[in-house]
Amino acid sequence: MTVTRSVLFLVAGLALAACTNPNRFGPGDDALAGTAGAGAGAGAFAPGSASDPRSVAYFQQAVGDRVLFPVDQSNLTPEGRATLDNQAAWLMQNADFTAIIEGHADEQGTREYNIALGERRANSAREYLVSKGVSGARLRTISYGKERPIEVCSVEACYAKNRRAVTVLAGGLSS
Repeated sequence: MTVTRSVLFLVAGLALAACTNPNRFGPGDDALAGTAGAGAGAGAFAPGSASDPRSVAYFQQAVGDRVLFPVDQSNLTPEGRATLDNQAAWLMQNADFTAIIEGHADEQGTREYNIALGERRANSAREYLVSKGVSGARLRTISYGKERPIEVCSVEACYAKNRRAVTVLAGGLSS
């Protein structure tokens, strides 16, 4: 019984010792740790992360992927134009991306009316991006009308979020 117990304690001790060895994965671990720390303060970012200026996440969060519209309107607001200016600049710098511009509407009105309104909103955003130098061949539009709300409730705060055009990126990061 004592031999079994001794062997068990020995195996447990070796297992714990192996878990605390910082070089257990070989010398590459130290090299990676040294470079990660050095680059982090110098503006390094993980590829594809929201800090990577070429990523979809960056486009969505820093540039802005949507513009909002007033009730029954497809005319761009000053805020919408500012967002589309940022999108145009980003798309011009990242020519390997294409985009689909989705038009959306709130739940008020008929399905047919909202599909047409969503189409006008998507086209309004597309035309603005083209006027800023983005190739029309890189941009497609689609209307979802009221079929894909991001907020579901029957109050103005929800309606306002659903009256939008959203730029959805495709492609990119091929290198």
